[in-house]
Amino acid sequence: QVQLVESGGGLVQAGGSLRLSCAASGRSFGYYAMGWFRQAPGKEREFVAAISWSGGSTYYADSVKGRFTISRGNAKNTVHLQMNSLKPDDTAVYYCASDPLISRSNRYQYWGQGTQVTVSS
Repeated sequence: QVQLVESGGGLVQAGGSLRLSCAASGRSFGYYAMGWFRQAPGKEREFVAAISWSGGSTYYADSVKGRFTISRGNAKNTVHLQMNSLKPDDTAVYYCASDPLISRSNRYQYWGQGTQVTVSS
């Protein structure tokens, strides 16, 4: 079993920055890829970024490339999403996810409860 808990969401002005964190627990976490997804009102859940268990591979959605950075924390059970140059279109509930294989799909095995990110105009 893997438990995921997101934190760091909140309200930020357009152009600002926000750093999301995900804390994981479970014996297999160290060998799992981690991903970030988001879901805006009226839209389907979409891929944002992912990182391999080692941190050697990262994937980004085109909409966030160059603005967002995913990284492993110093502790192996944490992952972060640094979000810069935020836009109102980034407003969504952000979910942390974990799976044995890194991918851009939404078919990850474990999911957190989500954290709200709101970007004002």
